[in-house]
Amino acid sequence: MIYFDNAATTFPKPEKVYEKILYTMKNIGANPGRGSHKMAINLAEEILSTRIKIAKMINCDDEMNIVFTSGATESLNLALKGLLNEGDHVITTASEHNSVLRPLKALNLKGVSITVVPIDLKGRVSLVDIEKEIKRNTKLVVINHVSNVLGTIQDINSIGELCRRKEIIFLVDVCQSLGLLPIDIKKDNIDLLAFSGHKLLYGPQGIGGIYINPNICLKPLKEGGTGSYSNSMVQPEVIPDKFESGTLNCPGILGLGAGIDFINEIGINVIREKELNLCKLLLKELKKLPFIILYGIDNNLYRTGVVSFNIEGMDSSLTGNLLDNENIAVRTGYHCAPLIHSFIGTINKGTVRVSLGYFNEEEHIEVFIKALKKIYKNI
Repeated sequence: MIYFDNAATTFPKPEKVYEKILYTMKNIGANPGRGSHKMAINLAEEILSTRIKIAKMINCDDEMNIVFTSGATESLNLALKGLLNEGDHVITTASEHNSVLRPLKALNLKGVSITVVPIDLKGRVSLVDIEKEIKRNTKLVVINHVSNVLGTIQDINSIGELCRRKEIIFLVDVCQSLGLLPIDIKKDNIDLLAFSGHKLLYGPQGIGGIYINPNICLKPLKEGGTGSYSNSMVQPEVIPDKFESGTLNCPGILGLGAGIDFINEIGINVIREKELNLCKLLLKELKKLPFIILYGIDNNLYRTGVVSFNIEGMDSSLTGNLLDNENIAVRTGYHCAPLIHSFIGTINKGTVRVSLGYFNEEEHIEVFIKALKKIYKNI
């Protein structure tokens, strides 16, 4: 199968990721921080090692400010529900994923006011539009670094500078960028950074995390055993324990660490260059097909390898089914980002999304283009 659904979950994973997960389950399947025996101690050290790797990726000085979660959805829920209260105002954008929009909708029912800033046809948000929506009670700006529908890269550096100047907390969803684009929480003035492990970090599903600025006080989503302060019925305040109740997904965390090792060995710039070259080729070939409607930005410097399109006169779901018959896996529909479609003209039809990855090759694109021609010919 030709796999073009890497924005959902990167596949395949580097071999070392599979090996690390299996090794963890077979050889060090204990509870970290829950015992004084060697297995528990070794596992705790390995988990700390993964925290350090993530901290280095984002220029975080203290790895203890990296909290592990089940994924970016939990991370975003933790940030939003742990921070916002009745009377607060939050600014977000029309390009956001439902992992932001749905928690905000729930908070809106509890008295949190929300402003959704529009995007243009290319998926870009305007800094001017954000600034003019700032109110006296604006507590948070939340934005995705890269759109999971169009691949558009937002200028988080400028937005972060605005938030710092206005003393507003800045939350960034980096699911579609961490591991592909350089991210610096200091330069970009990021206070909260939510990430998933199973996309560009090459880890398994069911693992993710969040960076939390130590100056920000969040309420935990859950309380329970942490392996620390076990003689107390009160949830500990120390981070990351405060937010990591229950047994951690240890195979997932160590698999994530192995994925980051892969990125460091190949080099983030090499990975980005390969994706850019593949994206350039894909867009070039799609533009040759008169029956293809493309969405998003043309400039490859301001996009990633996430490409949305439709075949003229055909529902996106049908296109996806027909491509599946050709053994090509793509994503179709709304991609859990409902608001963006009213801005790019795809309400009631969604888009066909190709999301390229490091393990794709030019031959895959050649086969894909031939399949599209065959599909259109048989309409």
